Amino acid sequence: MRLPKNLSVVSILSILSIFFSACRERPRPPREFNGPAAFKYIEQQVAFGPRVPGTRAHEEMAAWLDSVLHQRADTVVVQRWNHVTVDKKTLPLRNFIARFKPEATQRILYLAHWDSRPVSDSPLSKDSSHAVMGANDGGSGVALLLGIADVLKRAPPTIGVDLLFDDGEDYGDFTKAPADVLIGARYYAAHQLPGPGPLYAVLFDLVADKDLQIYQEGNSLVGAPEVVELVWNTAKDLNYSGYFIDSPRHTLIDDHLELQKAGIRAIDVVDFDYPAWHTQYDTIDKVSAASLQIVGDVAVALIRRGGT
Repeated sequence: MRLPKNLSVVSILSILSIFFSACRERPRPPREFNGPAAFKYIEQQVAFGPRVPGTRAHEEMAAWLDSVLHQRADTVVVQRWNHVTVDKKTLPLRNFIARFKPEATQRILYLAHWDSRPVSDSPLSKDSSHAVMGANDGGSGVALLLGIADVLKRAPPTIGVDLLFDDGEDYGDFTKAPADVLIGARYYAAHQLPGPGPLYAVLFDLVADKDLQIYQEGNSLVGAPEVVELVWNTAKDLNYSGYFIDSPRHTLIDDHLELQKAGIRAIDVVDFDYPAWHTQYDTIDKVSAASLQIVGDVAVALIRRGGT
């Protein structure tokens, strides 16, 4: 800005005062993601009870999720199959894929599991016979994706976006029966939709802890380091570096590994420092709309930047 030479010092100061006041008072762009609204999606899931495959709560959750997605997405693909466990139980499972701008060739994929665990078998659990309510483990990822679906319904993206709600992630024993976990992600990887695959995929898990600290996950850094860098740089641009910690901490077996095996550049955004994990204490009082807001802002920003 250049000022005329014949202005007095007082005039110049007055003009500058008005200019900087206007800058301060200029409203910031409104947040697209609504953390409190997304939190209500956790409350709804918890109201069903533990969403363990083969239970009534699981069926009720599936019907609700199907209805909500059909009201928001351009198209919804439902993948149905039966999974036979190592102990010969037959589980009716479903993946839901909500697609926005399905004709777009440039796409990104977000995913979260919508089932919850049948046993509270964490070392910190006092009674393993309880099913896990999954307010954070399962519930938060689903709530985040539904909050993103709300955003994209109001203001469609310029790129293609697929939201995968996968089933059967948390059913079995991760060490003794690996075929009975990550079931939905494995099924999706083997039955990918026709057309161009995603530029990359981001798994959201345990993202509503009140004490949010998301470190970079080890298998993500090995399998798709450039995607980790992209997500963490986006968080930094939003002044969220205090929540997205720019260093590795945990190396986890999670849904992103099944996608990596299929050639998808997939990472895990997860706050694994969560004491209630795999216990009966993973309940609504442990999660926060503010944490959902932070992660939701990052996820939406990636979409608005065209996935790059």
